[in-house]
Amino acid sequence: MALIFVPTPLGNLGDVTLRSIQALRDADVIVAEDTRVARRLLNALEIGPKELWSYREQNAASVTGGILERAREQRVAVVTDAGMPGISDPGIDLVAAARAAAVAVEVLPGPSALLGAAVLSGFPLRRFRFEGFPSRTSSARREEFDSALRTSLTTVWYESPQRIVAALTDLATVAPDAQVFLVREYTKRFEQQLLGAPAQVAAALEAPVRGEIAFVIAPYPSVPAPAHTDIDLDAAIDARLDAGEHAGDIARALAREGAGDRRDLYAKVSERKAGRGMGRKSAAEDPPS
Repeated sequence: MALIFVPTPLGNLGDVTLRSIQALRDADVIVAEDTRVARRLLNALEIGPKELWSYREQNAASVTGGILERAREQRVAVVTDAGMPGISDPGIDLVAAARAAAVAVEVLPGPSALLGAAVLSGFPLRRFRFEGFPSRTSSARREEFDSALRTSLTTVWYESPQRIVAALTDLATVAPDAQVFLVREYTKRFEQQLLGAPAQVAAALEAPVRGEIAFVIAPYPSVPAPAHTDIDLDAAIDARLDAGEHAGDIARALAREGAGDRRDLYAKVSERKAGRGMGRKSAAEDPPS
């Protein structure tokens, strides 16, 4: 038999595919991120009672073996709360475990907020990157956004309603003129689409923010290095340290001025900071990624 990944509607029940319905009907076991959500979906699709197993990050280690054993002999369908299982959830680890155990895996095509948001943005998609959820700390988010912008590719992100304003604020700090497309409650009754600079998009969100969110950042023009190479690096670092700037912020700023690679600069700043007896960096100050 097989482990069958079944995408489910993001919000509009009409988006479910005929193959997904059939796979859920034929399944001997349904593995769900939240069994309550899965039960509501089965009821809406008029599918009779099924054996439901919970599979989430907190219990993955303890239930993976049992899921794979069932999948050797029976049809085991895997669903997430909405969309494609395995995208930004532990389902991808279940695929890897099944491959390692020689258990057959099938993935059905279907709804995806990632691809929907990317196409809705209108940004170039010949090449793009999916970044998933940004980090939870402001300093780490700024580093991630800075790194993503330097790829000169369209990047797609997910974020929770509780952190989206903070994330957009951090993006505005790094690149206030970046172009952002945000879709909230994609495919649902109160879907909202916003396009503009990070601060504009953040201001257009009603407080408190509710619902699922995906946002897309357009390719950002690379910053050309200045023609001169006579930067007094030690003096520039000392001046910024004296001003109280963090090592990560100093490295990022100097890299933009053409002083060198951000990682090398971070090491140089940290070395100079230690040599001046300024102590170790704070826990909130993350090295460049």
